[in-house]
Amino acid sequence: MCVADDVLDGIELNEQPWFRHDAEVTATGLLAMIGRLPVLVRECLVVSWRTSRLDSMVSFGSTVLSALCTAFGLLATTDVLSRLFSSVPTAERLVAALPAIGAVVGAMVLRSAFSEVGSWARARLDPLLSQAVDEEVVALTTRVELAAFDDPDFHDQVQRVSMTSRGPTMLLWAVHATISGFTGLLAISGALGVLHPVLLPLILLAAVPSTWASIRSARVGYRTSTGVAAARRRRNVLDNLMTQRPAAAEIRSYTMRSHLLAEFGRIYRWITAYELRAVRKQQLTGIWGDVFGGLATGLVYTALGLLLWSGQVELAVAATAVLAIQRAGSATGQALHGVNQAYEAGLFYEDYLRFRAEAGDRAEATGHRAPPADADRIVVEDVTFAYPTADEPALSGVSVRVSPGEVVALVGGNGSGKTTLAKIISGLYLPGQGTVTWGGVSHQDIDRARLRERIAVIAQDFTHWPFTAGQNIAIGRHDSGRSLEEALAASGASDVVTRLAHGLDTMLDPSYRGGTDLSGGQWQRIAVARGLYRDAPLLVCDEPTAALDARSEHAIFETIRRHAAQRTVLMITHRLASVRWADRIYVLENGKVAEEGTHASLMARKGIYAEMFTLQSRAYTEEG
Repeated sequence: MCVADDVLDGIELNEQPWFRHDAEVTATGLLAMIGRLPVLVRECLVVSWRTSRLDSMVSFGSTVLSALCTAFGLLATTDVLSRLFSSVPTAERLVAALPAIGAVVGAMVLRSAFSEVGSWARARLDPLLSQAVDEEVVALTTRVELAAFDDPDFHDQVQRVSMTSRGPTMLLWAVHATISGFTGLLAISGALGVLHPVLLPLILLAAVPSTWASIRSARVGYRTSTGVAAARRRRNVLDNLMTQRPAAAEIRSYTMRSHLLAEFGRIYRWITAYELRAVRKQQLTGIWGDVFGGLATGLVYTALGLLLWSGQVELAVAATAVLAIQRAGSATGQALHGVNQAYEAGLFYEDYLRFRAEAGDRAEATGHRAPPADADRIVVEDVTFAYPTADEPALSGVSVRVSPGEVVALVGGNGSGKTTLAKIISGLYLPGQGTVTWGGVSHQDIDRARLRERIAVIAQDFTHWPFTAGQNIAIGRHDSGRSLEEALAASGASDVVTRLAHGLDTMLDPSYRGGTDLSGGQWQRIAVARGLYRDAPLLVCDEPTAALDARSEHAIFETIRRHAAQRTVLMITHRLASVRWADRIYVLENGKVAEEGTHASLMARKGIYAEMFTLQSRAYTEEG
């Protein structure tokens, strides 16, 4: 096999959000893990109980009962062997042993039954718990302030919790395995302690090699996971690029297939070689564990032989001890594996808890006053706003006003703060300093969710929802007084819908059977129809015609002008010819209001606006 070069050794492992978890688990000793186990068990019981009390009781109760059946079965086995090894005739021995044999069989049947019932209850808990956690994560994420999505730290948290959202279910299974293993080992040890006290340390001695091998093998596995984490991430990115629709056209246009396949294969070979080295280490660990396990078992059996020879234990007890040693090894392995998994799952579960707390702290702040009838009478006073990671504020000391029925335009260069100001006026962002009022109600007091019910936004960057055309238009507003037909006609989207195979019922996503995609201009018309259908008192248009041709752009602006006759409109656009009819124009530069006035007054001022308008006009009038 061709082993790839070690170029990827330089990849930063902390690119992977759970790298710190792998590193922590790798460096943690067994005693530290066991010391943390009570906390994990408590957390697991709480989340399990909250999800389903009945399934939780059945699951944990069955684990305990199954272990008790194991202990009872061992004691009954001793009785069976004592009867069979007695000196009476064979027939009498068999008859005498029948009740004990029945007890052994009954214990085995009950043990299996309790085990199956417990597995069934845990299998029920798994999807219920996953559903509860996923719904809570989505509910919390959609409730945070919009500004949180401009914070890289919050994005990291969302990505981490989305990748480890099964942390609670992982913890549930791991804790169950741990409890099952330790309970089984405790039951076996108790049974042997009843038979003879010296048998208990023999059980522990027999479990030492498997314990060592299990821990060491787990460490190798975690180190392997850590070592290839960044390479796996890159491999998965390439996999998605080559197998999903968004990049398919560009891969073919730029003949990238051979290059991507070569890179994909190189990374995969590197990962495979790394994992094969780990497999070799784990196999060596297993071999040494088996060797030491054989020596330990030999010592245990020698000790049993000496006890039997000296008459300290009976033959039946010694035979039972042999069976118990085998079962104890299995229970020990299960318990140790559960401890490892519980510790790792607990770290992921803590991510989930931290996310819940962080999302709660970032929950959208809102007042309780209903928006007044004139909520489109807006006053922005000395507002400053900064994005979480920005060195400079996006807005600084901005003051604007919007009166009911007015058309107000925000213009300026890229990065001047137009869209940020529009989001503050729309109640999506809260100002860092200054105040915003809607109908005299401040941003601290107004119910922002109800406020946004009275605002429609037509944006350049809008969502292409994987729903039908009708759902894409009516989404979020099914109580509008405007019919879909009116919105379609006003936006010019009627022609778009007419050409669709199933009209408004056509799925606008080609990755689904019967679905289709639209051109940029067609999607823009759908977005305009969405905003008009909302039929809100305030319409915010943020570059609503960026993807349209000149004729379509003119038609849309005429529609907005007609709409403005009965509504308040906030217009953001680089096409200054489209804002000549605005009642008031604000020119933003570097996050501040540089100029304010009507088109005529700003042209007469011969400032920034006049320069921009003249440059755009000249581009259309000069001959190339």
